[in-house]
Amino acid sequence: MKRVGITGGIGSGKSHICRVFEQLGIPVFYTDSEAKKMYDDTPEVQAQLIETFGREIYSKGLLNRPLLAQIVFSNPQSLSKLNAIAHPAVGRRFLAWAERQGSVPYVLKEAALMFESEGYKLVNKVITVNAPAELRVQRVMLRNGCSRQEVEQRMAHQLSDEDRTARADFTIDCDDATPLLPQILKIHEELS
Repeated sequence: MKRVGITGGIGSGKSHICRVFEQLGIPVFYTDSEAKKMYDDTPEVQAQLIETFGREIYSKGLLNRPLLAQIVFSNPQSLSKLNAIAHPAVGRRFLAWAERQGSVPYVLKEAALMFESEGYKLVNKVITVNAPAELRVQRVMLRNGCSRQEVEQRMAHQLSDEDRTARADFTIDCDDATPLLPQILKIHEELS
């Protein structure tokens, strides 16, 4: 079974596209949601986070996500520390999950930071999802109810569409103008 990464900047449409792949019978590992679970259910990760960022980032055994986001997105060194804890642990979780998926032609690992985290080393191929920056900002502001500044701050920590495209094996344009289904089906056919 092949392991395929799917990446793209925040607001690019990765999750929407992953739901289409799921309709085609392809299992998807959602890195962000798995990381969130891991922060609350994996004692060794919790211990590392507390040691690195202080006990106040947990309340009643649950991570204070807004506080952690405030810490790491305003300080590149803190973000690097978080990534050094989270990315290897999520990678191990992905590999164990992939082994349990049975006889499918491939699985998808959805991750915004596929190249930045070196998560691409755990997959055989990478799909990147591109969308214009302004469209991405508008999508995230609408979806998350956050400010333009917050979205742009997160985008600044991610590779550009051009950099991701240069490193990916496949590209999907999710620009609200190009039909998605033909692009997805072409990739699905090739990977199957």
